[in-house]
Amino acid sequence: MNRNTKINVLLLAVVVALAVLPLALGLGDHKEQPFSGADGEAETAITEIEPDYEPWFSPLYEPPSGEIESALFSVQAALGAGVLAYYFGLRRGRRQGELRERARRDSEDTASGPGTDSPRGTGTTDGAENPEGARSAPDTGKSTTERV
Repeated sequence: MNRNTKINVLLLAVVVALAVLPLALGLGDHKEQPFSGADGEAETAITEIEPDYEPWFSPLYEPPSGEIESALFSVQAALGAGVLAYYFGLRRGRRQGELRERARRDSEDTASGPGTDSPRGTGTTDGAENPEGARSAPDTGKSTTERV
């Protein structure tokens, strides 16, 4: 198992533990609705403190049941997760593409050898010496401008 696989398995185990432990330990058994959510808890706390409280706004859409509300919330969460996954996948793909392109350019540069200006390694510039000390172009005694 490589390092990334171990990290992924550990994260998956933590997520499962966070989902199962509250149910297994019986957290919330003393409440009427043990896992109602923060909105319901806030509404209950506000009405206990201030029974005459009138909300400033009303919802645009009131689902007919709690199950539909939960389903809509799940769809919203799934869409958000999909957008985030797409974004991070796109960034990772671009970064990998840049690394591959850089590696390709580096391999072309090393294939052309030292002392060359050509990206394909087709020769040296103006008769410069290669690492072995031999000239790659015949020396005619003329400068490079006179040869043209």
